[in-house]
Amino acid sequence: MILLEFKFQYVEITVMLIYFVLMGLLLFEFRRMKEQIKERMDINNEGLKLKLQALERLTVFAERAGLKNLVGRVESMQMSAAGLHATLIDTIKGEFDYNVSQQIYVSPEVWGAVTRLKDQNIYIINQLAATLPVHANAMDLGKRILEYSMSNNAELNTIVLDALQFEAKKVLA
Repeated sequence: MILLEFKFQYVEITVMLIYFVLMGLLLFEFRRMKEQIKERMDINNEGLKLKLQALERLTVFAERAGLKNLVGRVESMQMSAAGLHATLIDTIKGEFDYNVSQQIYVSPEVWGAVTRLKDQNIYIINQLAATLPVHANAMDLGKRILEYSMSNNAELNTIVLDALQFEAKKVLA
């Protein structure tokens, strides 16, 4: 009988020891899982920051690529119409090229809208420049562009800005 009690004490001690070891392992595993979740949350937060920064940069591009804003930003006092034409095209392409890497952070639809803005404004500038006489000055081209931009729905950049704002709201929601 004493022998059975003695063995039963060993069994109790062994079971308690196994219990504490398993609890320790579970606690360790929970801590590890908590750290992994925290890391993933940090990665998600960083991804959100990058998307928002990309949307900000593309918003600046859309503003600067607007026809009214573009003509107002370029120094054209002593230029010919051909010189202003080339400068405007180079400015749009340069701004676009500077922001081309942002496409990986935005939806394909938004990136398509930004690309169409660039292409449309280059096309419009080319078409308006082609209507001028060879010896026209920059003032003539600037005036034509501003007149065109005043017509209804001429500025695609406002539509692109709306798309960028919509995308930012989706990211923040």
